Amino acid sequence: MKKVVVLTGAGISAESGISTFRDSGGLWEQYPVEDVASIDGWYRNPELVQRFYNERRKGMLNAEPNEAHRQLVRLEDYYDVSIITQNVDNLHERAGSKNVLHLHGELTKACSEKNHDYIVDIDGWELKHGTLAPDGSLLRPYIVWFGEAVPMMDAAIELCEEADIFILVGSSLNVYPAAGLIHYVPPKATCYLVDPKEVSVSRKMTVFAEKAGTGVKKIVDELVEQAK
Repeated sequence: MKKVVVLTGAGISAESGISTFRDSGGLWEQYPVEDVASIDGWYRNPELVQRFYNERRKGMLNAEPNEAHRQLVRLEDYYDVSIITQNVDNLHERAGSKNVLHLHGELTKACSEKNHDYIVDIDGWELKHGTLAPDGSLLRPYIVWFGEAVPMMDAAIELCEEADIFILVGSSLNVYPAAGLIHYVPPKATCYLVDPKEVSVSRKMTVFAEKAGTGVKKIVDELVEQAK
Protein backbone atom coordinates (compact mmCIF):
# COMPACT_ATOMS: atom_id res chain seq x y z
CA MET A 1 0.00 0.00 0.00
CA LYS A 2 1.45 3.36 -1.03
CA LYS A 3 2.21 6.00 1.59
CA VAL A 4 0.32 9.31 1.34
CA VAL A 5 1.51 12.20 3.50
CA VAL A 6 -0.70 15.28 3.74
CA LEU A 7 0.50 18.61 5.16
CA THR A 8 -2.40 20.89 6.05
CA GLY A 9 -2.54 24.52 7.09
CA ALA A 10 -5.14 27.09 8.04
CA GLY A 11 -6.73 27.03 4.59
CA ILE A 12 -8.27 23.62 5.14
CA SER A 13 -10.10 24.75 8.28
CA ALA A 14 -11.17 28.15 6.94
CA GLU A 15 -14.07 26.51 5.09
CA SER A 16 -15.33 25.27 8.45
CA GLY A 17 -15.51 28.86 9.68
CA ILE A 18 -12.32 28.85 11.74
CA SER A 19 -10.47 32.16 11.48
CA THR A 20 -7.08 32.13 9.80
CA PHE A 21 -4.19 34.06 11.30
CA ARG A 22 -2.43 35.71 8.37
CA ASP A 23 -5.18 36.55 5.90
CA SER A 24 -6.79 39.97 5.66
CA GLY A 25 -9.10 40.25 8.65
CA GLY A 26 -7.34 37.32 10.30
CA LEU A 27 -6.49 36.96 13.95
CA TRP A 28 -3.10 38.65 13.74
CA GLU A 29 -4.83 41.89 12.74
CA GLN A 30 -6.94 41.65 15.89
CA TYR A 31 -4.29 40.42 18.31
CA PRO A 32 -0.54 41.16 18.15
CA VAL A 33 1.40 37.92 17.78
CA GLU A 34 3.71 38.82 20.64
CA ASP A 35 0.75 39.20 23.02
CA VAL A 36 -0.97 35.85 22.47
CA ALA A 37 1.51 33.54 20.74
CA SER A 38 4.78 33.95 22.59
CA ILE A 39 6.11 32.87 25.96
CA ASP A 40 6.82 36.53 26.79
CA GLY A 41 3.18 37.36 26.13
CA TRP A 42 2.16 34.55 28.47
CA TYR A 43 4.36 35.83 31.27
CA ARG A 44 3.14 39.41 30.75
CA ASN A 45 -0.57 38.61 30.72
CA PRO A 46 -1.51 34.94 31.10
CA GLU A 47 -5.17 35.84 31.63
CA LEU A 48 -5.33 37.47 28.17
CA VAL A 49 -3.67 34.44 26.59
CA GLN A 50 -6.06 32.03 28.29
CA ARG A 51 -9.02 34.11 27.12
CA PHE A 52 -7.70 34.15 23.54
CA TYR A 53 -7.35 30.36 23.37
CA ASN A 54 -10.63 29.77 25.17
CA GLU A 55 -12.31 31.72 22.37
CA ARG A 56 -10.43 29.68 19.74
CA ARG A 57 -11.52 26.48 21.49
CA LYS A 58 -15.14 27.61 21.64
CA GLY A 59 -15.05 28.38 17.93
CA MET A 60 -13.54 24.99 17.16
CA LEU A 61 -16.20 23.13 19.10
CA ASN A 62 -18.91 25.00 17.18
CA ALA A 63 -17.29 24.18 13.81
CA GLU A 64 -17.72 21.02 11.77
CA PRO A 65 -15.27 19.17 9.49
CA ASN A 66 -15.70 20.15 5.86
CA GLU A 67 -15.47 18.30 2.55
CA ALA A 68 -11.67 18.46 2.47
CA HIS A 69 -11.39 16.78 5.87
CA ARG A 70 -13.89 14.11 4.85
CA GLN A 71 -12.21 13.40 1.51
CA LEU A 72 -8.87 12.72 3.21
CA VAL A 73 -10.59 10.09 5.36
CA ARG A 74 -11.88 8.44 2.19
CA LEU A 75 -8.28 7.94 1.03
CA GLU A 76 -7.59 5.60 3.96
CA ASP A 77 -9.47 2.78 2.24
CA TYR A 78 -6.87 2.73 -0.52
CA TYR A 79 -3.63 4.16 0.93
CA ASP A 80 -1.55 4.36 4.09
CA VAL A 81 -2.41 7.97 5.00
CA SER A 82 -0.67 10.20 7.53
CA ILE A 83 -1.70 13.80 8.11
CA ILE A 84 0.72 16.40 9.42
CA THR A 85 -1.20 19.51 10.40
CA GLN A 86 -0.07 22.98 11.35
CA ASN A 87 -3.55 23.54 12.76
CA VAL A 88 -4.39 23.23 16.44
CA ASP A 89 -8.04 22.28 15.90
CA ASN A 90 -9.35 18.71 16.00
CA LEU A 91 -11.34 18.71 12.75
CA HIS A 92 -9.21 16.01 11.13
CA GLU A 93 -9.87 13.67 14.03
CA ARG A 94 -13.56 14.51 14.15
CA ALA A 95 -13.83 13.77 10.44
CA GLY A 96 -12.38 10.31 11.12
CA SER A 97 -8.71 10.52 10.17
CA LYS A 98 -6.76 7.92 12.13
CA ASN A 99 -3.17 9.16 11.88
CA VAL A 100 -2.85 12.87 12.66
CA LEU A 101 0.34 14.56 13.84
CA HIS A 102 -0.07 18.07 15.26
CA LEU A 103 3.05 20.18 14.74
CA HIS A 104 1.92 23.23 16.66
CA GLY A 105 0.01 21.68 19.55
CA GLU A 106 -3.67 21.05 20.22
CA LEU A 107 -6.43 23.32 21.50
CA THR A 108 -8.02 20.41 23.34
CA LYS A 109 -5.03 20.05 25.67
CA ALA A 110 -3.12 22.00 28.31
CA CYS A 111 0.35 21.57 29.77
CA SER A 112 2.39 22.79 32.70
CA GLU A 113 4.21 26.05 31.96
CA LYS A 114 7.33 24.49 33.54
CA ASN A 115 7.05 20.98 32.10
CA HIS A 116 5.55 20.65 28.65
CA ASP A 117 5.57 16.87 28.98
CA TYR A 118 2.82 17.14 31.59
CA ILE A 119 -0.25 17.24 29.34
CA VAL A 120 -3.93 17.04 30.24
CA ASP A 121 -7.14 17.08 28.21
CA ILE A 122 -9.43 20.09 28.54
CA ASP A 123 -13.08 19.26 29.13
CA GLY A 124 -15.17 21.68 27.10
CA TRP A 125 -14.00 25.06 25.82
CA GLU A 126 -12.71 26.77 28.95
CA LEU A 127 -9.36 26.48 30.71
CA LYS A 128 -9.87 28.73 33.71
CA HIS A 129 -7.10 31.20 34.46
CA GLY A 130 -5.21 30.19 37.59
CA THR A 131 -5.65 26.43 37.16
CA LEU A 132 -2.50 24.76 38.47
CA ALA A 133 -0.54 21.70 37.39
CA PRO A 134 0.69 19.23 40.04
CA ASP A 135 4.09 20.96 40.03
CA GLY A 136 2.43 24.18 41.23
CA SER A 137 2.85 26.08 37.96
CA LEU A 138 0.03 27.40 35.83
CA LEU A 139 -1.57 25.20 33.22
CA ARG A 140 -1.11 26.87 29.82
CA PRO A 141 -2.50 26.06 26.38
CA TYR A 142 -0.69 23.13 24.77
CA ILE A 143 0.37 25.29 21.83
CA VAL A 144 3.80 25.70 20.28
CA TRP A 145 4.34 29.46 20.38
CA PHE A 146 6.69 31.43 18.16
CA GLY A 147 10.27 30.90 19.25
CA GLU A 148 9.56 27.59 21.00
CA ALA A 149 10.89 24.22 19.87
CA VAL A 150 8.59 22.04 17.74
CA PRO A 151 8.72 18.68 19.56
CA MET A 152 6.98 16.70 16.79
CA MET A 153 9.27 17.96 14.03
CA ASP A 154 11.50 14.86 13.88
CA ALA A 155 8.46 12.58 13.60
CA ALA A 156 7.07 14.77 10.81
CA ILE A 157 10.35 14.62 8.92
CA GLU A 158 10.35 10.82 9.12
CA LEU A 159 6.84 10.69 7.67
CA CYS A 160 7.77 12.99 4.78
CA GLU A 161 10.82 10.87 3.98
CA GLU A 162 8.51 7.85 3.53
CA ALA A 163 6.03 9.57 1.20
CA ASP A 164 5.14 8.07 -2.16
CA ILE A 165 2.53 10.79 -2.57
CA PHE A 166 2.65 14.20 -0.89
CA ILE A 167 -0.32 16.59 -0.71
CA LEU A 168 -0.03 20.17 0.53
CA VAL A 169 -3.36 21.78 1.45
CA GLY A 170 -4.02 25.34 2.59
CA SER A 171 -0.55 26.25 3.82
CA SER A 172 1.38 29.32 2.71
CA LEU A 173 4.67 27.67 3.74
CA ASN A 174 5.57 30.85 5.60
CA VAL A 175 6.01 29.29 9.04
CA TYR A 176 9.25 27.51 9.82
CA PRO A 177 10.34 24.88 10.54
CA ALA A 178 7.11 23.36 9.16
CA ALA A 179 7.68 24.98 5.77
CA GLY A 180 10.91 23.02 5.42
CA LEU A 181 9.15 19.64 5.50
CA ILE A 182 8.70 19.67 1.73
CA HIS A 183 12.48 19.34 1.35
CA TYR A 184 12.35 15.89 2.97
CA VAL A 185 9.84 14.46 0.49
CA PRO A 186 11.67 12.02 -1.85
CA PRO A 187 12.33 13.35 -5.38
CA LYS A 188 10.38 10.43 -6.87
CA ALA A 189 7.22 11.23 -4.88
CA THR A 190 4.16 12.54 -6.69
CA CYS A 191 3.24 15.95 -5.25
CA TYR A 192 0.01 17.96 -5.23
CA LEU A 193 -0.77 21.47 -4.02
CA VAL A 194 -4.24 22.84 -3.17
CA ASP A 195 -4.54 26.56 -2.49
CA PRO A 196 -6.47 29.39 -4.17
CA LYS A 197 -3.49 31.67 -3.58
CA GLU A 198 -0.08 31.32 -5.16
CA VAL A 199 2.34 29.36 -2.99
CA SER A 200 6.06 29.41 -3.71
CA VAL A 201 7.40 25.85 -3.76
CA SER A 202 10.82 24.53 -4.65
CA ARG A 203 9.70 21.44 -6.54
CA LYS A 204 7.33 20.33 -9.26
CA MET A 205 3.77 19.91 -8.01
CA THR A 206 0.39 19.45 -9.66
CA VAL A 207 -1.45 22.60 -8.58
CA PHE A 208 -5.16 22.98 -7.87
CA ALA A 209 -5.63 26.74 -7.45
CA GLU A 210 -8.93 26.48 -5.62
CA LYS A 211 -10.45 26.05 -2.19
CA ALA A 212 -9.57 22.99 -0.15
CA GLY A 213 -12.94 21.25 -0.43
CA THR A 214 -13.04 21.11 -4.23
CA GLY A 215 -9.31 20.71 -4.79
CA VAL A 216 -8.86 17.86 -2.34
CA LYS A 217 -11.85 16.01 -3.77
CA LYS A 218 -10.31 16.14 -7.26
CA ILE A 219 -7.04 14.72 -5.98
CA VAL A 220 -8.74 11.99 -3.96
CA ASP A 221 -10.93 11.02 -6.92
CA GLU A 222 -7.79 10.70 -9.05
CA LEU A 223 -5.86 8.70 -6.45
CA VAL A 224 -8.77 6.38 -5.70
CA GLU A 225 -9.16 5.64 -9.40
CA GLN A 226 -5.44 4.84 -9.63
CA ALA A 227 -5.66 2.47 -6.67
CA LYS A 228 -8.62 0.46 -7.97
